[in-house]
Amino acid sequence: MSGVVVGFSVIFAVIIIGYLLGLSGVLGSGGEQALSRLVFLVATPALLFTTLSDADLSAILSPTLAVGAGSAVLVGLTYFAISRWWLRRQIPECTVGALASSYVNAINLGLPIAVYVLGDAALVAPILLFQVLVLAPIALTVLEVSTSRTTTGASRSLFKVVIAPLKNPILIGAAAGLAVSLLDVTVPTVIQQPITLVAGISVPGALIAFGLSMHGKRALQRGVSPRRDVAMAAAFKTIVHPIVAFAIGSYVFGLEGHALFSVVVLATLPTAQNVFVFASWYMRGVILARDAAIVTTLAAIPAIAVGTLLLA
Repeated sequence: MSGVVVGFSVIFAVIIIGYLLGLSGVLGSGGEQALSRLVFLVATPALLFTTLSDADLSAILSPTLAVGAGSAVLVGLTYFAISRWWLRRQIPECTVGALASSYVNAINLGLPIAVYVLGDAALVAPILLFQVLVLAPIALTVLEVSTSRTTTGASRSLFKVVIAPLKNPILIGAAAGLAVSLLDVTVPTVIQQPITLVAGISVPGALIAFGLSMHGKRALQRGVSPRRDVAMAAAFKTIVHPIVAFAIGSYVFGLEGHALFSVVVLATLPTAQNVFVFASWYMRGVILARDAAIVTTLAAIPAIAVGTLLLA
């Protein structure tokens, strides 16, 4: 459990820094939005490029990938359907909620847990690549299309709707990194080092922006937070997602022992701060993403502890 404590301690420490920056007001009223834009447009594409360009893509074809992908898709689609047809939410909010219920914190929490709890950092790679190459592009495409309207309210031309997601910097960074890995190209040091340096901003930048967003705001605040949506997203992420991962891993792929324990722990990881960054960029479901991340982060420690007691 020391890895869990270390991972969460790091996250909370950086979030507190962001909160204190918001409290002091040194970044001004637009600090949160500016930092979120920096993370979305520059740092995260750089991080995805460096991560994927060095990745061993053959390692992703494993039961961990299949269980992680299958459970995330089933949970996300179920949340989307309930939110859309029962709660009558708009498509962007449904999409953000679906991400909050299925998109795990694979980098700044998943890696420490993979190292200190599961004993193998490589276990988190398939989940990270699936989220980067499949889950995030699909969600960003839906957000791009569903939030893009002309000033008259009419839909844009079909051509513009189709090509708009292709201009997304996160997708461009991921595609470039994947191309470098597939082609086995060596990036010149003079290019690679600046990209790596900028990539280092992504995780702390997202956490600081998250902390900034918490200043002056209360999680689950009555009349402000969509409590029903947050509660459903948190329940899906913390309870339903690991149960689905257990069922798929055990009954479909026949996993047992440490392998089954690993996929369940990875599914129990809380909502990634990336969801908040995506929501902030499109300015839809921002409070839902923020509150879901807070609730699932707080709930993840006891949830992972329960999983450890039952399966480790």
